[in-house]
Amino acid sequence: MTQIVPKSQAPGADFCGVDEYYYIVRSDLGCYMRSSNFNEGNDLEVFSLHNSCQGGDHYLANEEGYFYIIKGDNYRRVTNMNKDEGAVVYSLHPNCRGGDHYFAAFGYYYIIFQGRGVYRRVTSMNKDEDATEFTLHPECKDGLYYWGIKNYYYFVKPHDEWGIQYYRCTDFHQNLDADTYSFHASVVPFIPGGLAINQGAAFGRWEAIKTVSNESDNTIVWNKKIAKKVGYSKKEMSSVEHNWKISMGASYESGSLTEAIAKYQFSLSVEYGGQAVQTKQEDWNEATEIEESIHVTLHPQSKMYIWQYQLGFGSEPVLFCRDMKFTNDSTPPANIPLPPSKQ
Repeated sequence: MTQIVPKSQAPGADFCGVDEYYYIVRSDLGCYMRSSNFNEGNDLEVFSLHNSCQGGDHYLANEEGYFYIIKGDNYRRVTNMNKDEGAVVYSLHPNCRGGDHYFAAFGYYYIIFQGRGVYRRVTSMNKDEDATEFTLHPECKDGLYYWGIKNYYYFVKPHDEWGIQYYRCTDFHQNLDADTYSFHASVVPFIPGGLAINQGAAFGRWEAIKTVSNESDNTIVWNKKIAKKVGYSKKEMSSVEHNWKISMGASYESGSLTEAIAKYQFSLSVEYGGQAVQTKQEDWNEATEIEESIHVTLHPQSKMYIWQYQLGFGSEPVLFCRDMKFTNDSTPPANIPLPPSKQ
C-alpha cells in the first residue's frame, strides 16, 4: 500500500493550525495551503511562503494567530507566513530542542519526542517555563504529522485500508475525546506523497511507439520520419488544482504547482508511490507531437522495435521523455534513462 511521506522524510513539510484554520506547509514547494475543514475540503487556498519563512525544520501556530518557524536551535515568530509580518527571532531553550514534532493548543506549546514516547508541555519555548512531560498514549504515538488548534490536538495517521485520515483528541496522554476523520480528496495531493494516493502510484516504462518489419529475404534500409509525443500532459493533471484557490501572485501560471508536485512525486521511493528518479531535466512544456527522422538497416525476416520512455500515475502516462531505444525483439529495454533522485 502506498504510504504518505512522514515528516521525518519530508524536509520543509509540516502541519499547523490557528483557531479557525488548518495549514499544510510545503516549504519544499515554496507555498502553504489553508483550509477551514480538511474533512470537507472547505476554503482551500494556497499562498506563497515568504523567503524568510522557508526552509524551516518545523512549523507551528497558536490560537492568537502567531506562526513559528523553527530552524536549528532558533525560531522565528510571524503573524503572516506570506508576508513575514511582525517577525521576531528567539532561541529555543535547550530542553525544547531536538523535538520530532512541535505544535500549540490550549495555551501551551508541545514538543513531541517520538523515539522516547513522550511530549513536553511549556508556556514558553524560549524559557522552558511551566514545563511538564507526559507519556504518549499508545494510540497517539505513531503520527506522521502533529498539529493543534485552540481546543484540540491532531495528527495524521499512517495510510491504511480506510484511506488517509487524521485523528483528533483533547489529550495525547489519556487519549480523551478521540475522533477520526478522513481527508477530503482535494486536500490529499498537497500532502507529501498524496498525489499517488489519488492518481495511483507512479510508473516508469518503455513503450513501443513503432515496430518496423522486413518480411523479405533481402536487407533493406528503412529511412522515414516517425511521430512521437514529447512533454508533459497538463490536461491529465489539471483536475488536481480545480478546488484550490491559488493566491500566489500575478506571476503564477495555472498548473505549475501541480507540475511541481508531480516532479516531487516521481522523485519519491516506491514505498511512497514514486519512481526515485529526477525529472527536472525533462521537457515539462505542454506535450506535443514531433517528428524524428529514423535511419535503420533491417536484415531479412527481422523486426525493429522503437521504444520511448514514459512516466505516469496509475495507468495514465503524463510525462513523455525524449529518450528512445531500438531493439530487435519485443522485450522492453532494461535501463532507466533518468538520473536517480536524492529522496
